[in-house]
Amino acid sequence: MVFYYVFAIILIVIDQLSKWFIVQNFELYGEKVLIPGVFSLFYIQNKGAAWGIFEGRMVFFYIITILVVGYLIYTFHKYEIKSKLVGCSFSLILAGAIGNFIDRLLNGYVVDMFRLDFINFPIFNVADVCLTVGVILMIIQVLFFEEKEEK
Repeated sequence: MVFYYVFAIILIVIDQLSKWFIVQNFELYGEKVLIPGVFSLFYIQNKGAAWGIFEGRMVFFYIITILVVGYLIYTFHKYEIKSKLVGCSFSLILAGAIGNFIDRLLNGYVVDMFRLDFINFPIFNVADVCLTVGVILMIIQVLFFEEKEEK
């Protein structure tokens, strides 16, 4: 169990360091193309969620994050976690939620920096990647492994 918390802390540190790097080295809306037509770094301050939805509703995000993180930690301790996939999913979701929560608390916005230039997709950050991968891993667990483990 400790491993999953340490993993989450490492991911939070990576998220916060990447955001610090962008803020220190880019002007707001500054861009650095890394792979032309595919991927670039682009500094924005997101005051909402994906595509800026719910912009300015920080109290909503605070409440949702506290509820999600509380539920994750409660569930993680209440039930014996036998699956490494579930444990990694827990770490990723926890890290993603806390990483963006730190930004909202300290800045009133989330620092985003990764842009996919080949598609109209929200600009995102390491915490967003953690959340997305964590949810995908949990879906994989439920769809393909949960039933086998119950038997």
